[in-house]
Amino acid sequence: MPDVPTPPVLALVRDLIFASRITATARLVQVDVNLISDPARLADQPGSLLIVDLNLPGAVDAAANWKRTHNREVVGFVSHVDTETITRAQQAGLDRAMARSGFVAALATILKAAPQS
Repeated sequence: MPDVPTPPVLALVRDLIFASRITATARLVQVDVNLISDPARLADQPGSLLIVDLNLPGAVDAAANWKRTHNREVVGFVSHVDTETITRAQQAGLDRAMARSGFVAALATILKAAPQS
């Protein structure tokens, strides 16, 4: 029986500059990333990990639904230290919610830790 490939990391992000940073880092650590810009399109997307910009309208709920459906890790980031959104994300069941600067610093490590085939 052939190995079933692990789905890529998903990144729900609209900011093109930040999306470029995520894809460039993914290339460096040799991890496949699929970018999604619309939270409504997230539900049926398979992935080994979800990275999500929690400041996108609807992103917290979409990420929580994705986690319940796929039972995979969700790492969210917010602009500066948006404690209200971090708390909402944690209450919704997301695994990690962090300030954007901390996320950027940890991005390579986060991507490398994603399940691979």
